[in-house]
Amino acid sequence: MATEASTESAPEAYDELVAKVKRISNVQNAAGVLGWDQQVMMPDEGTPARSQQLSALSAISHELLVEDGIGDLLDDLDSADLSEEQAAVVREVRREFERAARVPTELVQEISETSSEALPAWKEAKAENDFSKFAPLLERHVELKREYAEHIDPDKDPYEVLFAEFEPCLPLEQAEEILDEVRETLVPMIDEIRESESDLATDAFAGTFDEDEQMELSRSTLDTLGYPWERGRIDVAPHPFSTGTMFDARVTTRFDESDPLGAVFSTIHEFGHATYTHGLPDEQYGTPLGEARDLSVHESQSRLWENHVGRSQAFWQQFLPTFQEHFSQSEDVTVEEAYEAANQVYEDNLIRVEADELTYHMHIIIRFEIERMLISGDLDVEDVPEVWNDKYEEYLGVRPETDSEGCLQDIHWSHGNFGYFPTYSLGSVMAAQLFAAAEEDIDDLDGQIREGEFDDLHEWLTSNVHSHGQRYETNDLVVEATGEDFVADYFLDYVTEKYGELYDLDSA
Repeated sequence: MATEASTESAPEAYDELVAKVKRISNVQNAAGVLGWDQQVMMPDEGTPARSQQLSALSAISHELLVEDGIGDLLDDLDSADLSEEQAAVVREVRREFERAARVPTELVQEISETSSEALPAWKEAKAENDFSKFAPLLERHVELKREYAEHIDPDKDPYEVLFAEFEPCLPLEQAEEILDEVRETLVPMIDEIRESESDLATDAFAGTFDEDEQMELSRSTLDTLGYPWERGRIDVAPHPFSTGTMFDARVTTRFDESDPLGAVFSTIHEFGHATYTHGLPDEQYGTPLGEARDLSVHESQSRLWENHVGRSQAFWQQFLPTFQEHFSQSEDVTVEEAYEAANQVYEDNLIRVEADELTYHMHIIIRFEIERMLISGDLDVEDVPEVWNDKYEEYLGVRPETDSEGCLQDIHWSHGNFGYFPTYSLGSVMAAQLFAAAEEDIDDLDGQIREGEFDDLHEWLTSNVHSHGQRYETNDLVVEATGEDFVADYFLDYVTEKYGELYDLDSA
């Protein structure tokens, strides 16, 4: 487990650097709480003030990083004798500093203001199925992010620069190679599944499920998995998310009265994010050793809990009675039927967060391709709905009838988060490799899940992933946890075996 570096042997410049970094972290975490409030609790007309508040904190954070002597301290530490953990802290701060120092504070502030204004515009556009209400702010985001990338590295593909904002330790080329392998395996598999004659229990949870009771079920789900309520809470948000620190990692979910599994898996997914945050070492709060290792690793934790645990037959053997306690109309559903319902591959799903485990990745690829065209200038914002619908028809065989179920369904572009989406699929791939390693190390993990015992899995993930914070870069962390390089093989073997058995596929 990562432990706090000894301050007795640390150079004076290192101690001063850490103090400044902790101050920046506190400003950013305060902004995070305001961001959570904006999505969960803030009155509808609070945006003008909240926009200015978040913009000010964003500017302060940027100024503290680039104008408070951090560059001089990093120079002083260039040849210092540092421990491995101290060197990791300096490496991570240097990366952030070098990017930030190239970007004017005014641009950082403008991006923050645009994000605050875009969020309510997106909510309104989605509610009213009117892309034109969001389009001007999306266009502004695209312009600002091109300018942002230009400042950081004018010689690089701007999308590559933006991808590094979320995944700085994985080359975009490596990410694309992994995504290509996923696409090449899943496209024919999905076609074969749709042509199969397997009769899964897809309507096992048909009916109407009260939203208030779904919230109680979500709380029971978190209880089952071991969520520490003294360090978190659950709320409702239009687009589920998790945010916070190891002392306060909150989750959100959402409900559909006709789809109780959607809330269950959304809750488990966000629990995975929160348990990563909770697993970061308390004593490293405010430093890179107390921060998650970027989004692919973060997503690996949510997808591991959602798919490898929550969608497993073992999980439903112990969780189905809990579900039935909340919804008696499902009292006749069997474990096998629940497992099949949890893993059906949809014929006509349009919504990413409601997608099954396989077609989910086609949703990601569509967004990835559209983002690249937007940033490169090969696609105008006004044409996004039509291109989006065309790609859904091409890749998934369905065409959205409204923008609300099409290009307005995701929140990410309202934040200006271009380069974010690939990390979802990369995280799923990583989850399979990590879970396979955990199965090797934990005696009868499947049996433990069947009994509702998750302590060993929590401890394995904390020891091998969470406790390191940003000590290791992404590829090195995967090697440290699994003993092997980050590859797509484990994910491809996992989905081939699982769905081959479920759908009796010839390729299995």
